[in-house]
Amino acid sequence: MSLDLHRRAVVADAHNDLLMAVAARPPKLWGSFFRERWLPQLRDGGIDLQVLPVFIDDQYRPEGALRQTLRMSECAHTLAEANTDHVALCLNGADIDAALAQGKIALVLALESAPGIDASVELFPTLFRLGVRIASIAHWGRTPLADGSREDATGSRLTVPGIQALREMERLGMLFDISHLSASGVAHILELATRPLIATHSCARALRDHHRNLTDDQIRGVAATGGVVCVNFVPDFLTDDQTKVHVDRIVDHIEHIISVAGIDHVGLGSDFVREVAADVTPPCCEHLDDEDPMFDFPGLEGPAGMPLVTEALIRRGLAKADILKILGGNTRRLMSTYMG
Repeated sequence: MSLDLHRRAVVADAHNDLLMAVAARPPKLWGSFFRERWLPQLRDGGIDLQVLPVFIDDQYRPEGALRQTLRMSECAHTLAEANTDHVALCLNGADIDAALAQGKIALVLALESAPGIDASVELFPTLFRLGVRIASIAHWGRTPLADGSREDATGSRLTVPGIQALREMERLGMLFDISHLSASGVAHILELATRPLIATHSCARALRDHHRNLTDDQIRGVAATGGVVCVNFVPDFLTDDQTKVHVDRIVDHIEHIISVAGIDHVGLGSDFVREVAADVTPPCCEHLDDEDPMFDFPGLEGPAGMPLVTEALIRRGLAKADILKILGGNTRRLMSTYMG
């Protein structure tokens, strides 16, 4: 029954950094590497809607950030054009609907922390023209737009360019992503936002007290905008004891978010860190410890394991209609209605 339900669902993953792995190859290999390495995993996992974040590694910052942002954006277009029988890069809800109707995986391009833009907010329309439909404005540390969650102690809100970025994104039809934003930054966004927000890969802080996770008040705030919180699969954000992490822990966070915000405001945002790092050449991955349990999730290594989440939801006794919303119905609704 679980596999049948999984196949019936529109399964949406709001955060998989696979674009980093593809872009690490020479451009002539972008289409074939995606087709051979990542497409089978997405198909095996039943992924129907995949967000492709543009994340810029430290070696490109600050001078090369914009160039790498453009390169990765071009990579997304190239891999989609080389695999038109299987995927489609989508700019709006109609594109998503058309891709799904044709049995294709709907791809959505996103910016993670937008280091290529920095304070040059006038570049958001440029990236929008290139297909970007979701963006966050901070990662771990400080940017010209806002502070990331590791800088919570500063109590900093959005800068003037950060506020301008929010307004520009709302004008364009680009979803604002609060994942990685500092606590005071999230509070500021919740005061200012006039359109639904998304947390593409965040867990519940009530279950794991980590600065990357969202408090109940923050979760309620996102829901009040009509937005969606997509649960992260990284063990370090799920539990204090990463050596015993199990897929049921994902469901714990899902159920907690439902209890706080309601069934219409939760989704999935995998963040398969180890799997992407394994495909990316040094120096970007030299700091990763192969024995570090924060990246190790036995049984859920990569997109092919996504049906395990459905099995866990069924074991927990959730209604089929609710499971369909969690797996992707809520994320699809948000993107189809407010993106583009």
